[in-house]
Amino acid sequence: MEKGLVETDLTVRMRAVLEMLLAHGALSVPDIAAKLDIKRQYVQVMVNETLASGFTMQRPNPRHKRSSLLALTDRGRDLIKDITCQEMDLMRDLGTDFTDEDVATALRVVRAMTAKLKKMVEEQP
Repeated sequence: MEKGLVETDLTVRMRAVLEMLLAHGALSVPDIAAKLDIKRQYVQVMVNETLASGFTMQRPNPRHKRSSLLALTDRGRDLIKDITCQEMDLMRDLGTDFTDEDVATALRVVRAMTAKLKKMVEEQP
């Protein structure tokens, strides 16, 4: 993934923020942290990078005075849409030998493994 971002001025972590905003619309830092299942403080670092680069902007949050909403700028939206379209084209080309059943099985395995790993981490003291 990192190689695909070389000429975009994006880092992998900045891209994660842009993807969340493209998929879900304007979000607060705590919302993004919950969706990515990572600490809010780390998401704040990621968000600060996207703001400084002009890919995102802050908006007032009607639900919370101190936690503003983060939204894509036109530049950020265009960039993340372009990147995801290129990747989807690549995935279509790479996936021609896989059946829908193959893809469904792989997705089921990844989701099950992710859930098990998450449970293991949550159970640790």
